[in-house]
Amino acid sequence: MEFVLNALVMGYRPLWNAERHLSGVQLFLHDDPQTPVDSAHLLRILREMWAPASPLLLLSPQSPQLLQALLSHITPCPSWVLEVQSAWLAHSTDLQASVAQAAQRGIALVWRGGMNHLPTTAEANDYACSLLHLDPQDALILMRATVDQPVPQRLALLEGQMYEDIHSQSLARRCLEHYHASAIAGWPTEDVLHRIRGARVLHPSHEHVLRLMKAVDADQSLETFEAILSEDPLLAYRFMLYANSAALGARNPINSLRRALVMLGYGTLKEWLATQLVHASHEKDLQPIRLSSVMRAQLTSHLLDAGVSQELRSEVYLCGLFSRLHEVLDEPLETTLTRLPLSERIPDAAVRGQGPYAPSLQLAQALEREDGADTIRALCEEHDISIEHVNRSLLRLVCEWPNQRPSWAGR
Repeated sequence: MEFVLNALVMGYRPLWNAERHLSGVQLFLHDDPQTPVDSAHLLRILREMWAPASPLLLLSPQSPQLLQALLSHITPCPSWVLEVQSAWLAHSTDLQASVAQAAQRGIALVWRGGMNHLPTTAEANDYACSLLHLDPQDALILMRATVDQPVPQRLALLEGQMYEDIHSQSLARRCLEHYHASAIAGWPTEDVLHRIRGARVLHPSHEHVLRLMKAVDADQSLETFEAILSEDPLLAYRFMLYANSAALGARNPINSLRRALVMLGYGTLKEWLATQLVHASHEKDLQPIRLSSVMRAQLTSHLLDAGVSQELRSEVYLCGLFSRLHEVLDEPLETTLTRLPLSERIPDAAVRGQGPYAPSLQLAQALEREDGADTIRALCEEHDISIEHVNRSLLRLVCEWPNQRPSWAGR
């Protein structure tokens, strides 16, 4: 296992459905031309790790050579679909033949490309779905379409597909809700936050505030309270601000969620949650942003060495969870973090890129990018971290993420 997971660099991108829940994960696979990947072994590892409840894997090889190797060894499996980049097909009849043979064997394939080079009707029969890039002109056409001015036929045929490079909240909504896209790869975070901030103050998730209130009413454990708080970065941040406020008169700084819960007690916690529930957010377009922050926090924590104490691991989790708060609050991250008596290691990593937590956070950030392979390799070399450890940490977390698989994935 160690050898095959050292022979390539992985990355990921969430796939979000119309309910703004995770429907799958695009798993980027970067191989090194000098180090051939044992693709059969890789597929065995993924099959062993993935359970029926795990997210659908959209395997995304980043070279024609790796795609060809995967096409040769892949077998039908409900856990995965294999991405085929259309640009590579035009230059390789061997690849075209391998794709056709894989489709005949029942392999679920996803065609990835632009709207200007769609597969023919015959070719489309080989694919379970498409991942489509919308150029600015097509995006504008989709946005302006009305009942009296419908979209051109070439766009109208594409309901139920997946889309990428969506940078507008309005277009994301239109793709998911009007054109019934099965998923959007990535999320227009910047535009969503800009539009929502322009209309109102951002508040924690109503779902998480209510869940925490119910957990308190049920007299559940501190571990349960901490876990719920850790799923919403804005709720966790506001809770720590409150715990350190002058109104509570804490004698010593409170620098962790667990310590804040112990200091406040159930009664005070419930009173504070009641004040948060009044203005809590029902905005579903914020859900992918919250979940992406949690994914980063989990990765940042799990990339630490196995021997690290749970207390330090929780601190590193906060570092990852709070590392995107500047996007949510629209202010410098250093300003956001200095309001809390956090360990200096957190702003060192999140703001200055220094200190013991910086490598884990930087790796977690690089794993979110399709073009992050060179950065990951450089960080691993600089900090003496094995690529196998990074890949294994990513796979271990991805296979446990709650999700709603798309309907076409069973094909």
